[in-house]
Amino acid sequence: MTTATAAPARERESLGEFLLRAPAVGPALALIVAIVVFSVATDTFFDLDNLSTVVQQSLVVGTLALGQTLVILIAGIDLSNAASMVVATLIMAKLAAAGTNGFVALLAGVVLTIIVGIFIGGLATRIKLPAFIITLGTFTMLTAVSKLIAGGQAVPVTDGLLQWLGTKRYLFGGIPITYGMTLALLMYLGVWYALTKTAWGKHVYAVGNAPESARLSGIKVNRTVLSVYIVAGLTFGIAAWQALGRTPNADPNQFQLGNLDSITAVVLGGTSLFGGRGSVLGTLMGALVVAVLRSGLTQMNVDGNYQDLATGALLIAAVVVDRIARRQQQS
Repeated sequence: MTTATAAPARERESLGEFLLRAPAVGPALALIVAIVVFSVATDTFFDLDNLSTVVQQSLVVGTLALGQTLVILIAGIDLSNAASMVVATLIMAKLAAAGTNGFVALLAGVVLTIIVGIFIGGLATRIKLPAFIITLGTFTMLTAVSKLIAGGQAVPVTDGLLQWLGTKRYLFGGIPITYGMTLALLMYLGVWYALTKTAWGKHVYAVGNAPESARLSGIKVNRTVLSVYIVAGLTFGIAAWQALGRTPNADPNQFQLGNLDSITAVVLGGTSLFGGRGSVLGTLMGALVVAVLRSGLTQMNVDGNYQDLATGALLIAAVVVDRIARRQQQS
């Protein structure tokens, strides 16, 4: 006689658990809703050229957000990423205007952002200062440095290499694609591979999730944290190159909200501010949502202050959703 054994009933997955398991789903749905809303509200939004422009506008924030994702994954935060990028743009433009080779000027800007990353990572690992305090102070210093470099005037970008990512483009299915867009996509693929396929990526998640447990398991926590800030600094330097491709001048007053937008993109993309959980795919979706939101509101002639208000509200909403999802998972 055969005895049938009833399979245990599968527990119903809560919404919070689903969002934790698939963090990119939420921002992807938000992106679709935003595109539909702005396509209905305006006559110009759903146009291939305009959508290509929106993607190009998301490049700088998207690249800043890529580095910010790594920092937040280790339960840190970088409030100085946009300021670091702006100083790099000014140094690149100033050196090129003074006759320095474009490649050397580009390299100088990127090296600067890496040095800033070493500075922040060094204080975080050696002195054990909170990342919030370190990067807030760094933000203040870099903002002052950018104004001192500029001397109250925007610096014209005179070298072709510095503008290359924004000016050189090709057609893909009739859609204009800049080299800056291609580079950003390759960077996302590279960081995705590093986080999911290498030991370094596993160490990043482990350090963000439980640093003491990571240390006891043999992971060199300080080395991992420092490496994250260095890689993040590299991405901020490349963001500076992308920024020069989109503007004729390096201006200390530009990209002042890059930090807010990048953090919003990261958190909206499902990366937890408490570290240890998140993905670059979610960040990519989050960056596109922020770009679509700002572009759509601009085409609806919404004042910039209200755009900042909406972006800030989006950030708070994303943090609330993350908090609720974590509580549901723990319960």
